[in-house]
Amino acid sequence: MPEKNKTQTPGDRFVTLRKWALGWTLRLWRPVGTVVAVILALLVTWHVIYGTHGLSIWQHKRAEDRALRQEIKDLQQENAQMRQQIDHLNSDPDAIEREAREKLHYARPGEIIYTLPDHTQTQQQTTPAP
Repeated sequence: MPEKNKTQTPGDRFVTLRKWALGWTLRLWRPVGTVVAVILALLVTWHVIYGTHGLSIWQHKRAEDRALRQEIKDLQQENAQMRQQIDHLNSDPDAIEREAREKLHYARPGEIIYTLPDHTQTQQQTTPAP
């Protein structure tokens, strides 16, 4: 059986080193690639949830949109009620007089208006000071 030559030339060392590096790379390629893929997936997930246009911002904007729509609906109802009141005041001559008497405390000539104190004012006056 022939003996192997134990001395290596620099070219043989390079080939051996190259084979070792190739084997090492092939063994580690899948685990390193998997780790990189998992990290990228986590970064994309974080960005989708907490990014500039993420889910948390979207949910906040959606709640704000619902609140604004409700406010618009309430204001439209209030406007409709005010329009009805205006139409009523324009069409009923006694309505203007009633509003003036109740809200402005106006009186016809010769009438006397008696104003009673508010219930909250009488309670404050009767309560002793500490």
